[in-house]
Amino acid sequence: MTQVKELLIEELQDLLDAETQLTAALPKMVEAAHHPKLKEAFEKHLVQTQVQVERLRAGMELLGAKAEAKPCKGMVGLIAEGEETIRKGAEKEPLAADLALIAAAQRVEHYEISAYGTARSLARQSGEIECAKLLSYTLGEEESTDFLLTTIADPLVQQLSLDAMGAGADLDAEETRSGGRRKKATKTAA
Repeated sequence: MTQVKELLIEELQDLLDAETQLTAALPKMVEAAHHPKLKEAFEKHLVQTQVQVERLRAGMELLGAKAEAKPCKGMVGLIAEGEETIRKGAEKEPLAADLALIAAAQRVEHYEISAYGTARSLARQSGEIECAKLLSYTLGEEESTDFLLTTIADPLVQQLSLDAMGAGADLDAEETRSGGRRKKATKTAA
């Protein structure tokens, strides 16, 4: 076995653990999401992730390797951050909480995009074309999920900005009204 193929198997084992961890974390993201499109995106990605786990197993089988997971510490950290985001989100307005969830989910997607891109390159370099095809398919799904999350985030950011400007305008109006009363009271007292 070449060193490139050995490295590919290690990468697939790492990804298998990462995706398995994600199948346990995504239902929590679904539950924490407020916006229906975000909930739907997380639900869709959970189903994709379950298929991706099977695809990784098939890829390892193509390589003649056991479908054993190797602990993925990177995903452990990303999921821990996601769980913290969920906890803190309970104290935030729904728009802000959803945007924080999207940011956490996109960090995961970028990690996966990087990992799948590397694994696909290793598969191509070692002549494992069928395995590379499986990895390309999953890479495309991860990129699509990242794009979808951005598409969902854009209007939420705009709405949050409008809400903040509206709140700022309300605050300015209140200060103007109360400031005006204080000035009149000061003149009357003099």
